Amino acid sequence: MKNSEINALTESEIISRIAAEKENLTKLRFAHAISPIENPNRIKESRRLVARLNTFLRAKQLAK
Repeated sequence: MKNSEINALTESEIISRIAAEKENLTKLRFAHAISPIENPNRIKESRRLVARLNTFLRAKQLAK
């Protein structure tokens, strides 16, 4: 997800997206623990996306 796409989201959409991405990250970690996933970089990308979403959410909250 690109920064421009994140910036276009509303606060509630960002919050729901964070929850979905955290759930996805948990599933990836469990899948990787059971048997190595094909592309382990997806874990890093997912973790960074959650952080990016949190950053944009905080910026929107401070802008109010």
